[in-house]
Amino acid sequence: MKTYRKELSMHLPERTGFVNITPEVRACIEESGIEEGLVLVNSMHITSSVFINDDESGLHHDFYAWLERLAPHAPISLYRHNDTGEMNADAHLKRQLMGREAVVAVTKGRLDFGPWEQIFYGEFDGGRRKRVLIKIIGD
Repeated sequence: MKTYRKELSMHLPERTGFVNITPEVRACIEESGIEEGLVLVNSMHITSSVFINDDESGLHHDFYAWLERLAPHAPISLYRHNDTGEMNADAHLKRQLMGREAVVAVTKGRLDFGPWEQIFYGEFDGGRRKRVLIKIIGD
């Protein structure tokens, strides 16, 4: 069995955003030489996420609106976490909703996706560098 590991550096100047990282994951699979196995893609920060869904702008708008209804950024006083001097409690909650990681099968050297599936990085407290881990195992 072979393993491959790479970190992506993410920096979104905006507070929130979604980035399609599927091309980067595909490049890692090719670089790894692994034909059959699994790829794990996970956010290495507690206010960002990795998830799988469609790359459609209307859906992304709906995600933003839905997340803001469930965990609004303001008022800051809504959250006990923000009593510590932080201003990002909503980002922690949004990360829980969108998830930490995605695991996808690799078959014949390719992501074994269903129709329209893509891998996204979700940022909920931007403005600084964060990391995404890509770990591939297989043969």
